[in-house]
Amino acid sequence: MLVNNREQLIKARKNGYAIPAINTQGGNYDIIWAVCKTAEEMQSPIILAHYISTGAYSGHDWFVEVAKWCANKVSVPVSIHLDHGDSFETCMKMLKLGFTSIMIDGSTLPVKENAALTNKVVEVCRQFDVPVEAEIGELLRLDNTGEVMENKNIADPEEVKEFLRLCQPDTLAVGIGNAHGYYKGEPDIRLDVLREVAEFTDIPLVLHGCTGMSDDVIKEAIKIGVSKINFGTEIRYKYVEAYKEAIDTWDHQGHSWKISEYACNKLGEVIRKIINLSGSAGKA
Repeated sequence: MLVNNREQLIKARKNGYAIPAINTQGGNYDIIWAVCKTAEEMQSPIILAHYISTGAYSGHDWFVEVAKWCANKVSVPVSIHLDHGDSFETCMKMLKLGFTSIMIDGSTLPVKENAALTNKVVEVCRQFDVPVEAEIGELLRLDNTGEVMENKNIADPEEVKEFLRLCQPDTLAVGIGNAHGYYKGEPDIRLDVLREVAEFTDIPLVLHGCTGMSDDVIKEAIKIGVSKINFGTEIRYKYVEAYKEAIDTWDHQGHSWKISEYACNKLGEVIRKIINLSGSAGKA
């Protein structure tokens, strides 16, 4: 069932688990349905995440309609989330399309400007009962080999405190050495920063860039207060691998739906592991 995720994430923070947010590659039915049916199977709340760049091919409205259709075919809570909204205008566009959760990413801005932008988005979204995620501490940039190109994202807890004094998002992503993409080697995830932040706020925290992090680090982050864990890179690569495997080995007889069904079912194995890691199974 289609919901916003505010109460679900508050519940997750209070009870020591997280809700997975899966990037859906711009409205890919195979991925969205794999996420929804696996969440139903495991009785887990789930978040369907969408990047602006991944909607360039299919259309953002296409993503929303497919996500709504799939969400309303299952009984577990499913929210439609804009990941890394890059401007007020983008967030408003996605709100109008029917997203039930919005992220405004002002992490490249000074704290006061980030807070002002976040408040502007929150003010409108609250009128439509749509929760807002904010970010402080810009995500790391990795090159194609997984090497760090820039390291600007270790948030200063005092700046986080100032940010939350100036604005009131529903959830907050804090930069602690995490990044999008595959890490080269073991990433240096600063859980000490997360612990310090969790001491002065009970807001549900968000961990981006979970692909490639060790399970132990993710589990510890959840214990500290992370209530939403984001997976994108692993999902898209595993989906393509499964699709290729189906083409190469499956008796598909040229039927594209058979290839899609195979990839969808195969991806369910990955999503089960993510749900188990998050601790959200049985929490719907």
